[in-house]
Amino acid sequence: MAMTIHCDIVSAEAELFSGRAKLLVANGTQGDLGVTYGHAPLLTSLEPGPVRLVLDDGEELIFYVSGGFLEVQPNVVSILADTAIRAGDLDEAAALEAQKHAQQTMLNQSGDIDYSRAAAQLAAATAQLRTLQQIRKSLSK
Repeated sequence: MAMTIHCDIVSAEAELFSGRAKLLVANGTQGDLGVTYGHAPLLTSLEPGPVRLVLDDGEELIFYVSGGFLEVQPNVVSILADTAIRAGDLDEAAALEAQKHAQQTMLNQSGDIDYSRAAAQLAAATAQLRTLQQIRKSLSK
């Protein structure tokens, strides 16, 4: 049996995953982060994007998180996110539309726009699309 860690992925709405994994990969604010058995304790914030789990049997699960926090304790990894979605539940058409709308809003030169809000929406839509691309890449292996 491989050395595994217990992993919990929780959003404000629901617990999406609770179980054992050999590897967790997420987008931390300082770059990509991989966690395996024996990792040093850590607390970091997460950027919007994919979270990849490799289970004990080699199966890969991919989730989208809107940001949040990742905590590593001995043998336990927790992800707390405002929004977390199983990658298979992402709507590519909606993400493309949101990305297009955010880009158009940012290009609007009137003073009525909230630039930071549009930038956050653009980042979230782009991260969802990146998560979908990662799923396609893992399926083609």
